Amino acid sequence: MLVLAIESSCDDTAVAVVEDGKRILSNWVSSQIEVHRKYGGVVPELASRRHIETIIPVTRAALEKARASLDDIDGIAVTRGPGLVGSLLVGLSVAKSLAYVKGKPLVGVNHIDGHLSAVFLEREDLTFPFLGLVVSGGHTSLYRVEGVGETQLLGRTRDDAAGEVFDKVAKALGLGYPGGPIIDNLSKRLGSEAIRFPRALLSSKTLDFSFSGLKTAVVNYLKAHPLSRDEEDRLIGIVAGFQEAVVDVLLRKAGQAARQEGLERIVVSGGVASNSYLRERFCEMARNEDRAVFFPSPRLCTDNAAMIGVVGYHYFQKGWTSPLSLNAFANLPTPPIPTDEVLD
Repeated sequence: MLVLAIESSCDDTAVAVVEDGKRILSNWVSSQIEVHRKYGGVVPELASRRHIETIIPVTRAALEKARASLDDIDGIAVTRGPGLVGSLLVGLSVAKSLAYVKGKPLVGVNHIDGHLSAVFLEREDLTFPFLGLVVSGGHTSLYRVEGVGETQLLGRTRDDAAGEVFDKVAKALGLGYPGGPIIDNLSKRLGSEAIRFPRALLSSKTLDFSFSGLKTAVVNYLKAHPLSRDEEDRLIGIVAGFQEAVVDVLLRKAGQAARQEGLERIVVSGGVASNSYLRERFCEMARNEDRAVFFPSPRLCTDNAAMIGVVGYHYFQKGWTSPLSLNAFANLPTPPIPTDEVLD
């Protein structure tokens, strides 16, 4: 079964063609980093406008790369939330138009479910249930995953997402955008001890996260100890200490959730899952606690349409389809698809 998948939840315009939920025939992504770089973060209106400009060329490129036409496509999957509503509506409008004109079945996909399922494009040996940690610029959440589209929310951030804080701290330090890769690379050059920053909610039984206090702690440190241009070692100490604090919280909460739920397998996905220090610490934890940890490759950690195609395939196999009245939502409840609201 060939699924044409469209993802436009934030600032990447992505279209993919996926066969049988596991083989990528094409996975085209048009990045908007240069559009938003000077602002230090995503500007929703600019993101929407850029999606309008690129969605058709990207769709054509994905079909050409897959050597397929719209007539060859068996179903169309599209992200319908969560995300920036303006951005979501662009992808949703194109998907619905193609489904209507070509008479193809349509299904709306939860963006988070896509991240949780991206690993299946590379690891067919992964079995359910598993603990899913989605950590990105817009989301930091823990799930018990029983199957594709069958998730139970265990914990989420109460304020900023981890990736969002990476960007904000990088902006405060004048390092540029996106902040995650910059901080990761700088931290590798640490020559002495990292500066210690607070870890929120570590002593609490909750599986929720909180990162806004960490961001404030870094900003307050900079106010109390201004950084000059020639203090590279102290800059590295700041970013390394900040990164350690974020990863410590993610690691502790994920381990707590895995033990609480009795889960031996952990899947870490989302843009921040590309962080090399995070991967190293999670693999170390897995070895020490006799668990298995899985990561998608970095190209499948960031927003992409192939992961939406995986979910779409499984939805179609379950007989789930969506009406052409399908709408976009900035937030979606768990389970990912409320059957009384979206599905036929």
